[in-house]
Amino acid sequence: MGESENAAVYFVDRHVEEGRADKVAFREADGRKRSLTYGQLAEEASRFAGALYRHGVRREERIAMIVRDQIEFPVVFWGALKAGAIPVPLNTLLSSAVYEDILNDSRASILVVSEQLWEVVEPAVQGNRFLRAILVIGEAPRGTESYAEFIRDAPPQPAVEAHGDELAFWLYSSGSTGTPKGVRHVHASLKATVDTFGRQVLGIREDDTVYSVAKMFFAYGLGNAMSFPMAVGATTILYGGRPTPDAALEIMKTERPTVFCAVPTLYAALVAAQEKAGGKPDHAIRICTSAGEALPREVGERWEKLWGAEIVDGVGSTEMLHIFLSNRPGDCVYGTSGLAVPGYEVRLVDEHDEDVAEGEVGELLVRGPSSADGYWNRRSKSMSTFQGHWTRTGDKYERTPAGRFVYCGRTDDMFKVSGIWVSPFEVEQALVEHPGVLEAAVVPKADDKGLEKPKAFVVLKSGTCAEDVGDLKEFVKQKIGMWKYPRWIEFVDDLPKTATGKIQRFKLRESV
Repeated sequence: MGESENAAVYFVDRHVEEGRADKVAFREADGRKRSLTYGQLAEEASRFAGALYRHGVRREERIAMIVRDQIEFPVVFWGALKAGAIPVPLNTLLSSAVYEDILNDSRASILVVSEQLWEVVEPAVQGNRFLRAILVIGEAPRGTESYAEFIRDAPPQPAVEAHGDELAFWLYSSGSTGTPKGVRHVHASLKATVDTFGRQVLGIREDDTVYSVAKMFFAYGLGNAMSFPMAVGATTILYGGRPTPDAALEIMKTERPTVFCAVPTLYAALVAAQEKAGGKPDHAIRICTSAGEALPREVGERWEKLWGAEIVDGVGSTEMLHIFLSNRPGDCVYGTSGLAVPGYEVRLVDEHDEDVAEGEVGELLVRGPSSADGYWNRRSKSMSTFQGHWTRTGDKYERTPAGRFVYCGRTDDMFKVSGIWVSPFEVEQALVEHPGVLEAAVVPKADDKGLEKPKAFVVLKSGTCAEDVGDLKEFVKQKIGMWKYPRWIEFVDDLPKTATGKIQRFKLRESV
């Protein structure tokens, strides 16, 4: 087979050979503030691989991970790859019932879980027929094994030879529109995202320190906090707790990250918190990224004014592993998703898969080197999503005369008013431009004639009440047009979201 294309060799072992063994790869910003050098990571990952062998784990067996952002996460992930096993990082904010479904669906033979999450995970493993061992990081309750004991005295194992097209890991989709699906990725895809977005757009450097509010269990966070910094020998700050604005601001101040990665929801909350506090934030950030949902123009502009750092807003997906459509440093046009990342191609098509004209709305299709190998046990869904070289994103976009792409919504979120397509995101963006509005979500609702019209759910900023914001309907009319304004406005305390920050509009549609 020639030189092994096991991703762990490139991302982990190479740094020891190139003299970075003593460089800190990961540093925790909470709890014990532990750190892990590249040399320690290489050794501990090999030891975890050895422990898997000792336990009888064979190649391609799944290793489920319900692990917070802590230094054991990269050890387990890369250690599994070294052993030829398949790590499956799972969302740490799911319910017991969803964990039960995913563990049964994946047929994982080993589960690694952080002790803080055990209370939710425990009911999910009762009666599981596939798990041979449950490893708890921290104090191990009855019926589980201590992670530390599992790897103690295990003989280190070098990375198995692997082909670049060989399955490496799974990610479960965030489920913004329903049940999570297992998305299967190959070894070569990790480096592909580095060579495209990481190097040619983000421009990450060895002297960078990265803090990704987006957690490592999903594709965006995995690239931000592992693939990109580990490709160049940079350092990642890990924070296992809930990413509140106060926590993020404190980490910016004390840990001094130079690259900051978050989702639009948090950017909006940070801007609101900083404007309320007054003054400029204390930070060392040189560049930011945003994904998960389109970043409202207003939020991007206000952030850059306060922080003096651009937000490179882009579009990615679990199926494509990371961002494939993006703005560029020095060329950010807020309110757009920019241009195709070098190495990727995109198309906008109508319902007949014909290319749409400039200014028309179409579904976004993408092709590039990091597309998934398909869904696990979802043959029909795989066939409809992965069509030859092209992957259907389920996102609706339009292309401007300048060639930039503007987000219009999910294919199942779009609806027509008076025969014309309405983008929920366009209405939401108009609403959040009001100084009293923090967040908004728009869904269709039938009027008394059975015709669909926009309804808005609005979260106001702290200290603001409905009387303070005036006539929001008129405000939207002035911004984007008479027929797009929300006919109904409901003020709510918060919006239903996935752990990745995506608004779950399907839940709001069910409520109307």
